[in-house]
Amino acid sequence: MKLKALVGSGDKIGGWALPVIIIGLALNIRRPSIFSVGGPPPVLKIISIAFLAPGLVVWAWSVALILRKVPRKELITTGPYSIVKHPLYTGVAFFVLPWLGFLFNSWLGVAAGIALYAGSRVFSPREEDDLAKTFGPAWEEY
Repeated sequence: MKLKALVGSGDKIGGWALPVIIIGLALNIRRPSIFSVGGPPPVLKIISIAFLAPGLVVWAWSVALILRKVPRKELITTGPYSIVKHPLYTGVAFFVLPWLGFLFNSWLGVAAGIALYAGSRVFSPREEDDLAKTFGPAWEEY
């Protein structure tokens, strides 16, 4: 099994988001007040945990499905994949990075999540084309 099959567009998407993360971290170290969310306040902690917990579940579930199904060359259409085509990218971008950032008193997670989602929208169509070629009618039906 080639690593590229497991990673999909993840390396390109990560490369897209990485500069935002590196620059954001550097700015956060120099001027943490720019990214501060104010503590975070207790209500933001509760909301963050409420979004982060299912986000981590979706992430772990998606990874488990990829590790189990991709080596067998099976199209994944169950679990989080029954809701969206790219639950790993979407889940991390909307439910993990922003809310983890808030727990660490930073808006940086929101910026990283936006960059990750934008990268997924840029690079996912190519991945989808490859899946359409590999799975044909099954992909179209999905």
